[in-house]
Amino acid sequence: MPSQQEIELQAAAFRRLQKHLMEDRTDVQNIDMMNLAGFCRNCLSRWYQEAANERGIEMGKDEARELFYGMTMDDWKANYQTDAKDSQKEAFKTAFEENVGKE
Repeated sequence: MPSQQEIELQAAAFRRLQKHLMEDRTDVQNIDMMNLAGFCRNCLSRWYQEAANERGIEMGKDEARELFYGMTMDDWKANYQTDAKDSQKEAFKTAFEENVGKE
C-alpha cells in the first residue's frame, strides 16, 4: 500500500496535469489527445467518476466532467473545442475502440 506521502505526491501530480490541460493547453483538442495518447480529458473525468463510485460516492458523468473541467461541457465546447476534421474522426473511431471500447 502506498504511503500517505506517495498518495499526496500522486494527487499533486494529477492536479498539475489537470491544470496543464485545463488552463495551460486549452488549444489541445480532446480528439487529438485520444488519437495520439489513447486518453483525453473526458477519460480523466471518467476515471475520476469511477474512483468515486468504487468508494461508494455517487457521481454521474456530467458531474465528474464539470468537476474535472471546472465548467460544464457546453461551456468548454463553446470556449475551446474546434470542429474535428474527417481524418481526426476516423482515427478517433480506432483510438476509442482500442482504448475505451475494450474496458
